[in-house]
Amino acid sequence: MTLSVAIQMDPIESVNIDADSTFVLALEAQRRGHRLFHYLPQHLTYRQGRVSAWARPLEVRRQQGDHATLGEGHQLDLSTVDVVLMRQDPPFDMAYITATHLLEHIHPATLVVNDPFHVRNAPEKLLVTHFPELMPPTLISADRRQILEFRAEHGEIILKPLFGNGGAGVFHITPADDNLNALLEMFTQLYREPVIVQRYLPQVRAGDKRIILIDGRPAGAVNRVPAEGEARSNLHVGGRAEQSRLTPREQEICAAIGPTLKERGLVFVGIDVIGDYLTEINVTSPTGLQEINRFDGVSLEQGVWDAIEARL
Repeated sequence: MTLSVAIQMDPIESVNIDADSTFVLALEAQRRGHRLFHYLPQHLTYRQGRVSAWARPLEVRRQQGDHATLGEGHQLDLSTVDVVLMRQDPPFDMAYITATHLLEHIHPATLVVNDPFHVRNAPEKLLVTHFPELMPPTLISADRRQILEFRAEHGEIILKPLFGNGGAGVFHITPADDNLNALLEMFTQLYREPVIVQRYLPQVRAGDKRIILIDGRPAGAVNRVPAEGEARSNLHVGGRAEQSRLTPREQEICAAIGPTLKERGLVFVGIDVIGDYLTEINVTSPTGLQEINRFDGVSLEQGVWDAIEARL
């Protein structure tokens, strides 16, 4: 099977080829003989019922400083390609939402991964609310009274923007911390959306586990341990990656959410688990493939492409 694949992503010239999941997805597609095109989200266009993008042929290689070659740009009708990988980084804002609406015009005749309708309806911190039995105590609200009441009940909490990403704007509030009111004022100025508040899970000191699910089935995991003095475990803010295996509880979580992910066309998903609790379901542009590959001696991108090709 030889496919034409358009990758909607941020500039490929600036990716870290030792960490970026989209890069290894492109490498694997190329290894299989698929033709690659690259375009930026802002170059997506709707015109008279057709969706296209200013795209460039793409070749990739694992060579530092020379990992991508882009050909001459042209207006590519996305209905003529087999697969579109929607892989630009969040934030999940109106530009991101608009892109999902445009890509719906070509899906499923052109397979969009992940399904744009369900990406739009499954933001990281909201899809998880459909599995309340798996979550830590959680509040989503802009009502200061509700937030203060939640804090009074649980004492130690995590406060974060509902549509944030990469650990940005995440605050750990201890019982003695008197900054909560000031933070709520700041959040009100920065965001129109409610905030998400969760009971602090001290197990995060042992790590925040990223588990990759491919077509609804767990494929691997990596533990991310926060740096000393840091409440966030994201690798780009100093978290340390450790090899990990799934616990029985984590297998139970995957079994509970897997059928929903598969049914919704969410082929490549990364979930976050702290202790016994599911905290996020990442469907926009999940990461973690390369870290798991190195620890486990596997190639998860092969599984992703197997799942894509099976759907075709």
